[in-house]
Amino acid sequence: MYKASRFSPLASVIRHTVISLPTPVNISTWWNFGSLLGVCLATQIFSGLVLSLHFTAHTDLSFYVVIQSFGDVYYNWWFRALHANGASFFFIGLYLHIARGMYYGSYVFKEVWSVGVVILLLVMASAFLGYVLPWGQMSFWGATVITSLFSALPIIGSDVVIWLWGGFSVDNATLTRFFGLHFLLPFTVAGLAGLHLFFLHDQGSSNPLGVSSDFNKVVFHHYYVLKDLVGVCFFVGPLLGLVYFYPWLLGDPENFIEGNPLVTPHHIQPEWYFLFAYAILRAVPNKLGGVVALAAAVLILFYMPFSPKTSIKGLSFYPWGKVLFFSLIGVFILLTWAGSKPVEEPYVVVSQVLSFLYFFYFLLIGQLTRIQDKLL
Repeated sequence: MYKASRFSPLASVIRHTVISLPTPVNISTWWNFGSLLGVCLATQIFSGLVLSLHFTAHTDLSFYVVIQSFGDVYYNWWFRALHANGASFFFIGLYLHIARGMYYGSYVFKEVWSVGVVILLLVMASAFLGYVLPWGQMSFWGATVITSLFSALPIIGSDVVIWLWGGFSVDNATLTRFFGLHFLLPFTVAGLAGLHLFFLHDQGSSNPLGVSSDFNKVVFHHYYVLKDLVGVCFFVGPLLGLVYFYPWLLGDPENFIEGNPLVTPHHIQPEWYFLFAYAILRAVPNKLGGVVALAAAVLILFYMPFSPKTSIKGLSFYPWGKVLFFSLIGVFILLTWAGSKPVEEPYVVVSQVLSFLYFFYFLLIGQLTRIQDKLL
């Protein structure tokens, strides 16, 4: 392999990326989610390409093409179930990957972290666009509600909404451009994932202890290649279990009804992985304020590399920081629950309290760990 890499640039890149890459000897299973997300992205791109071969982006045809393909196209049901549930598992991996980075202080690598947050934003955008394509009730009304949020922008809001729709309502032009963007965004994400890995290999990986590991590293292969393969097996197992036995468990029954602009669903809600942000949006009574809070819920991750520095990277040795971090996990779960409830009391008040606690974490965590540094 070494001789081949002298003459083949591709072999050299592979060798230095996945074979002889120096890796901290003590990284735990929480570092597996990077490779799992790569598997999820590859799965989504492949299954999406297959589904696109039998899809027609037209408001009169999309819903019926999707339904008819179940019976008329061999294994189309399998690819659609894999694509839909794969998106859920993709977000599970993303959220756990981000949580690990927040807990162990990986955000100190500014370039790696910033590219990762951009990837998160693009994956969210791609997931939203893809949810519109089947043109069911929740697809249509979800697209209407979310795109209408841009009307809250001062001065240019109405023009932006009309530009997004391609007309004066969510219609055929909207569906066509959403399909095109949904097709292109995953390849953009794949390119950014490569950039993410480039910065990671350039700056080095963090580790659970939060100390420099330059003096104690091992090669990536075969130690961590085998470890990642085991993680992939444990990740793919539940995914295939959902695909074969409960393919529509995470979906909304309303989406099995064709989109109808004259009939509004009783309770419009996005997929479960957007519910935390949806709860924050609804918690603010002002429309523009809600849009700002919704955007800030994700964009605040860009603030993490600029939060107050601590003497030890991560929260492993900060008991108060640990309590605050796991409180944030609880708040995130409760926000997801609150987002699935109707816009009525007591869920509105609960969402407001939880939204405050969510943002308060990012303001408090740096100060709290600095106080403990001084006490020690």
